[in-house]
Amino acid sequence: MPETFKQYTDRLFEYLGKQDPIKIMKATPGKIERLVKGISRKNLARSPAPGKWSVLEILCHLCDDEIAIGWRMRLMITRPGAPIASFEQTDWVRDFKYGKWNVADTLNLFRELRKNNLQMLRLISKDKFDKAHGIHEERGKETLSFFVKLNAGHDLNHLMQIRNILQSKL
Repeated sequence: MPETFKQYTDRLFEYLGKQDPIKIMKATPGKIERLVKGISRKNLARSPAPGKWSVLEILCHLCDDEIAIGWRMRLMITRPGAPIASFEQTDWVRDFKYGKWNVADTLNLFRELRKNNLQMLRLISKDKFDKAHGIHEERGKETLSFFVKLNAGHDLNHLMQIRNILQSKL
């Protein structure tokens, strides 16, 4: 049985604990680069099990998710209460052919997208973190603060997945 959004959120927030979500988000691109350095494209593109994402697919997901997250945060900040659309990530993996992407380009893209989103967060007023919000079509009201914490937990989740996949191959 797939986990509910509450179970997923609880798990991600447990990973985050009392860590600073912005620091986690800032560190993630470098951590991923260190993890995959020297690993062949073939190994990065290999699925660990049927129906499970490869490291490359996780990297591509993080890139596209960063675009979606950036858009959602900007809506929350500039149009509080704006509707926030969901997307089906498995469709994106399939339709955008994540397994065929270039690893170096994907890492660079993720680093730059994340850098841009962090700059935006750094430059907004602090009161926006709790006041800015959107209405997610499936999950309801989400504040920017909640969303940033969720994203940091999402990073930690995928970092663990990448480590586990790479350890099982070596």
